[in-house]
Amino acid sequence: MHRFTLWAPAAEHSVTLVLDGGEHPLHRDPDRPGWWRADDGAAVPADPVRSRYGYRLDDDPLLLPDPRSARQPEGPDGPSQLVDHAAFRWSDTPWHGRALPGSVLYELHVGTFTPEGTFDAAAARLDHLVELGVDLVELMPVSPFPGAHGWGYDGVSLWAVHEPYGGPEGLKRFVDAAHRRGLGVVLDVVHNHLGPSGNYLPRFGPYFTDRHQTPWGSAVNLDAPGSDEVRAYLVESALAWLRDYRIDGLRLDAVHALIDTRALHFLEQLSAAVDALAAATGRPLFLIGESDLNDPRLITPREAGGLGLAAQWSDDLHHTLHAALTGESGGYYADFAARPLAGLARTLTRGWFHDGTWSSFRGRTHGRPFDRLRTPAHRLLGYLQTHDQIGNRALGDRLSATVEPGLLAAGAALVLTGPFTPMLFMGEEWGARTPWQYFTDHQDPDLAEAVRNGRRREFAGHGWTPEQVPDPQAAATFLGSKLDWSEPDRKPHAELLGWYRTLLALRRAHPEFTDAELSAVRVDFDEDARWLVLHRGPFRTAVNLGAEQRTVPLGAPFADALAGYGRYRAEGSELVLGPHTAAVVRTG
Repeated sequence: MHRFTLWAPAAEHSVTLVLDGGEHPLHRDPDRPGWWRADDGAAVPADPVRSRYGYRLDDDPLLLPDPRSARQPEGPDGPSQLVDHAAFRWSDTPWHGRALPGSVLYELHVGTFTPEGTFDAAAARLDHLVELGVDLVELMPVSPFPGAHGWGYDGVSLWAVHEPYGGPEGLKRFVDAAHRRGLGVVLDVVHNHLGPSGNYLPRFGPYFTDRHQTPWGSAVNLDAPGSDEVRAYLVESALAWLRDYRIDGLRLDAVHALIDTRALHFLEQLSAAVDALAAATGRPLFLIGESDLNDPRLITPREAGGLGLAAQWSDDLHHTLHAALTGESGGYYADFAARPLAGLARTLTRGWFHDGTWSSFRGRTHGRPFDRLRTPAHRLLGYLQTHDQIGNRALGDRLSATVEPGLLAAGAALVLTGPFTPMLFMGEEWGARTPWQYFTDHQDPDLAEAVRNGRRREFAGHGWTPEQVPDPQAAATFLGSKLDWSEPDRKPHAELLGWYRTLLALRRAHPEFTDAELSAVRVDFDEDARWLVLHRGPFRTAVNLGAEQRTVPLGAPFADALAGYGRYRAEGSELVLGPHTAAVVRTG
């Protein structure tokens, strides 16, 4: 037996539940405007794990999937299927959660992390992450999307799991396997847009509004008539991931595109709901936002007038590192490339590069100051590479395609010994040479062609010909983006992997590396000589990004060496660094 209810204010006179081939009329709920239910809320006979169903509105013969569907076995366009979450047998190993402060995240895409591209195959590689030393696995979106493979940011069923990955049971097995190994799991969710293919929500009600426009079209309705139910839909979806799948935290995609003019911002409402669930379950649960606003209110506690998110992605550190390592100055790198080491020093000590400063890329000032005294640095995620910063390049080329291992090691050292919460992108730890490109599997030919041509136009003005830009719809683009798991066992990948493991071990062993007091961080550098020294208590992370040997000041007598990549030696209170070298030392 199952109680079927549906929010469908757009239905004018009838809603029909089609369950396992049989039809059941629903009626308006007198207590909840816009909702439909069976007579008196009675349960309908149904198999809790096998029954398939959908809805027909008014005289439209199209069978629509349930907006709150927990499973779409035939994809976004097919019927929904019931899932009994209570039936899954979780391991007996107790899991008390994994807090974000002090942790290191590892971002991965299920479809390209392994040759098989499934949750079970990814779970079989978790021991690699344990040996690496990370704490939280961040999965890119897993909601159903058209076709078999894609990035996942065009999902439509926000309560369901992509079937080719393994569906709901596969995700639970992955989370269970991660928890058995002491790894927490973060899930990337997309609330700012859906689809476009397979998005049936507008047929049910005002899930979107023309009051606001986003890069994807009409905005999700967070403040227009009907928005109470839309907000509840998104909040309850988020809680379902944390409750039913035992996910530890959520990464919220592009929250700057969640346009909300109401007094209670949607993110504040969501944050309060997640905190309430954490209190009820006894597990730390958290939200991480992706935002390019450089607005500290996003990560300020609700009690202090903020929106209450635990952390946010910080592209400023990525951009300064990328400019310093590659010399690139086009597009948004222009703001960071003029004096990249000064930019690194500013970002590592102030939180953001743009904190009310002029942004030439935007043609205006951008951001506001980060409160270094009252806001802990772990509220900012720092990274050398992400899916966005790789995949949104024309060729999807990683840093390892153009930057030699010594510079990769230097960048990793600054991220992993720096003050922010570090995040790695899959394969980064061994300098993977496989690209990570933009790939899709749209089943609609017109949409597929529009995406293909749009990708080519995007890069046409940057010197790329259409033939040079990989076809997102080509199977080779997807297959070529899969990690090559033979690389970590051979040079130079094995040495870089060892370096990452060493840095992560140092981070665990010495609390100074997880000290979140940003005002205590100091950076010395020489822009022309291309060296930089990061001070964390008695420890120094020194990097030479130049092609010549440099002598750098430590600010205190050398005590002992903790780790090094390249040639270096100590001379009193100085360190002599060979070209493209990184070292972590202790002073005394």
